[in-house]
Amino acid sequence: MTNTQSYLSGNILFIEPGSGASGDMMIGALLDLGFSFEELREKLLLLPLDGYRLSAEKCSRSGIQATKFDVHESREHDQKHEHHHEHEHEHSHAHKHEHSHVHKHRPKHHHHHQRTFADIRAMIEDSGLSLWVKEKSIEAFRRLAEAEGKIHGHPADQVHFHEVGAVDSIVDMVGTMIIMESFRSMRVISSAVNVGQGTLECQHGIYPVPAPAAQELLRGVPVFSNSMTGELTTPTGAVLLTTLADEFGARPPMKIAATGYGAGTRETPGGANVLRISVGTTSEKTADPAPTEQVAVIEAAIDDMNPQLFGYFQKKALSAGALDVYAEPIHMKKNRPALKITCVCNVDDIRRFAGIIFRETTTIGIRYTIADRITLSREFHEVPTQYGPVTMKVSLLDGRPVNYVPEFEDCRRLAEQTGKPLKEIQAAAVHAYIAG
Repeated sequence: MTNTQSYLSGNILFIEPGSGASGDMMIGALLDLGFSFEELREKLLLLPLDGYRLSAEKCSRSGIQATKFDVHESREHDQKHEHHHEHEHEHSHAHKHEHSHVHKHRPKHHHHHQRTFADIRAMIEDSGLSLWVKEKSIEAFRRLAEAEGKIHGHPADQVHFHEVGAVDSIVDMVGTMIIMESFRSMRVISSAVNVGQGTLECQHGIYPVPAPAAQELLRGVPVFSNSMTGELTTPTGAVLLTTLADEFGARPPMKIAATGYGAGTRETPGGANVLRISVGTTSEKTADPAPTEQVAVIEAAIDDMNPQLFGYFQKKALSAGALDVYAEPIHMKKNRPALKITCVCNVDDIRRFAGIIFRETTTIGIRYTIADRITLSREFHEVPTQYGPVTMKVSLLDGRPVNYVPEFEDCRRLAEQTGKPLKEIQAAAVHAYIAG
């Protein structure tokens, strides 16, 4: 990364989609803020996906200097040059970066525009990306699959992504999460979203702007249209905004430390086609230290189920976005040993998770309650140890740390790499955090 003191010296990140939002605009703005194109390129190589070339170039939109990020599909180019070199990286001038690559010696996800959510989730899970990036990327694709599935009447796992299943959209979404990991301790706010006006043509026909998936994803979000025509906010842009933003509203009082502009593809009459992202500090409390929210608590008592089924159900429910899933041993009538399974989810998702419980367990009835939940705010800090870097998850109360826990997956990976006991890795991480 470059220019760390400016683009990371803040506690708030403010996104302004006044000319809409898309994946390439989001990455362009974040690169314009100062994130390293080289670091983005290297981390994207951890994703088992090939056949593309990246570029980031300074350009002008209505007189505003911005960064235009592009993903160029280059399958034929890569196959032609596969035996000559694995990586090609060139700088055409001071403000432009390009890179094309082919992955070798590991399985690829070659199928192109017909990937399902299950395909993309497996691709991300199989990658070497960090746990945070994996979780946020899968969350974004899951939300998009649910929106598409609701529109077309299909379960999320069976939704076939068309435009969004293409290489460029996958890179845009995962690439955004790679960069946003650096900002994960900041409060993210977005202003109202310009969706554009007119019509657009996609695989199923002509639709009014915004696209149906974007319309569904932006439910409950302040949106508007002005004189700028066309599809200004894409489904990719909509899902990134709604996955990353903690809230939508006006710019908070803040001292600006750095600003980035991400360019859209075309010049738009009536305004500069750019997405602006600002990083800054605010003296006001940036978030409730113990925010209260409502969740649904779904329970089922089961005395006739093979316990092996619970492990499968738990994994499926968590991957579908459940907030928590657990089981407790109980005794039911006739003193039968049984399991009480509990699934905690968002209130709007009760029906969806009830369906998963009925399909994947043997229960014939569930009960649910709406509960208030108080959570601590969290930050993530990477600490160096003699075995390698470990991410610490730090919980805050009134802005002060009260809990700090090393990420299990980081410690597990280092234990496997070094042969050291897992508990030694965890202890070293805690010691490094306290000492630092």
